[in-house]
Amino acid sequence: MSLLGQAALAMWWDMAPAARSEFEDWHAHEHFPERMGIAGFMRGTRWASATGGDGVFVMYELQSWDTLSSAQYLARLNSPSAWSTRMMPHHRSMVRSQCRVLESRGGGVARHALTLRLSPQPGQEDALRAALRSLIDSLVMRPGVVGGHLLRNETPAIAQTTEQVIRGLSDQAADWVLVMVGYDIAVLEQLAQTELGAQAEATQGAKPGPVQALYTLAYSATPGDLA
Repeated sequence: MSLLGQAALAMWWDMAPAARSEFEDWHAHEHFPERMGIAGFMRGTRWASATGGDGVFVMYELQSWDTLSSAQYLARLNSPSAWSTRMMPHHRSMVRSQCRVLESRGGGVARHALTLRLSPQPGQEDALRAALRSLIDSLVMRPGVVGGHLLRNETPAIAQTTEQVIRGLSDQAADWVLVMVGYDIAVLEQLAQTELGAQAEATQGAKPGPVQALYTLAYSATPGDLA
């Protein structure tokens, strides 16, 4: 399995433009080191909208799904620093999926990422997974693409955290997440219109209306990088 672990935390949000510069400083110099200091956090990566918008995509690769409900992680979520407390309200329209890794091939980090948030049609879970597994296998060797990863949300049974309360409205979650990474954004853009387009996803067993977005790498770190 190519991602570093058996689980992942995938998050999307819009960052208020007025707070963008401070957010990048905080996220790189306080938040990432804090998260990478938690047992079970293997790597964190942040991408920014490839179109210059407010969108942010962050993925934490986790040793196991149990990391999402570990005492050490929950202690961080419920005791945010003063800087974190100040930054949380600027995270708008948060989508936060706490996932098991279903499929993972190739590299986990590249210059660009195409993310799809989708849901299987009733009774089509196995068919959709098989179709996406086959697609990932065929795409990771395509020029311009280096990796593909399929995640399935499974929210732990834990109480709402202090960070969630500070952000305000309840976080949304994507049922399934497909992340394709590569070095040629034009290739990913083409995939978004063809093999990974809305019509193709519906044919493979997904509900109509998958949410697509393209991102460009901003920063990635492992615990060893920040030790």
